[in-house]
Amino acid sequence: MRTDHLFDRYYYSLPDFVDGTTRFHQLLAAQIKPGSVILEIGPGPTNETTNYLSSVGRVIGADISSEVEVNSALSEAHTFDGLHLPFPNNSFTACVSNWVIEHVGDPSAHFREVARILKEGGIYCFRTPNRWHYFVIGSRLLPFSVHMRIANKLRGLLEDQHDPYPTYYRANTSGRIRRLGGQSGLDLQSLFAIETEPSYGRFHPMLFYPMFFYERFVNSSVAFQNFRASLLGVLQKPFASKPEGTNSAAAFQGSWPASQ
Repeated sequence: MRTDHLFDRYYYSLPDFVDGTTRFHQLLAAQIKPGSVILEIGPGPTNETTNYLSSVGRVIGADISSEVEVNSALSEAHTFDGLHLPFPNNSFTACVSNWVIEHVGDPSAHFREVARILKEGGIYCFRTPNRWHYFVIGSRLLPFSVHMRIANKLRGLLEDQHDPYPTYYRANTSGRIRRLGGQSGLDLQSLFAIETEPSYGRFHPMLFYPMFFYERFVNSSVAFQNFRASLLGVLQKPFASKPEGTNSAAAFQGSWPASQ
């Protein structure tokens, strides 16, 4: 591909480079105890995060597509209607979603369901796009049919890659996540934004360079964190009474102005 040498030069060859998926897995490692029973929402037929989680604990998947049944990293695979998770109350010590929240049409129902199936002290770790990032703004302006045609091409993915699901971005700001979590009975433990390599610039150097300069700009100061690409966060279902020795300040603790 015409941009491979650019990604190698400015990102992959640098000794301190950490890609976004690795950053997310570091967050999971800091938050999820080994041996946990983990629900992954939207794991699909395969993905790196399911594979990683299977090394941490027992992973059960829930997806709107029956493709989840071929995900070999899952201990169990379930399909659901996208609203009602098919599990009893207080079933899981951890819940994870990776690029899912942006596809949720009713985020209030989503966070309520996560709170319901988590045990006391259980955590919800997620990664989702930031609504204020240029790519999200652009995708919201385009008809979905156009977005579907060009998204995989811009990322340099194969033509037979899964088409994008419809996106709504109804919970994709720091302020919305705070409010929706709080309304659902989940306490915010950590929330921060990252901007790593410009994966949508793979298609051509003329796309790569503007995205590269944008990445350098928004990472130059914490003042620009509202405009970074991805939100990584942790919500926790509180204990009915706080156990002795429990510290509510988790690793990767993040503070953020409550943007709308």
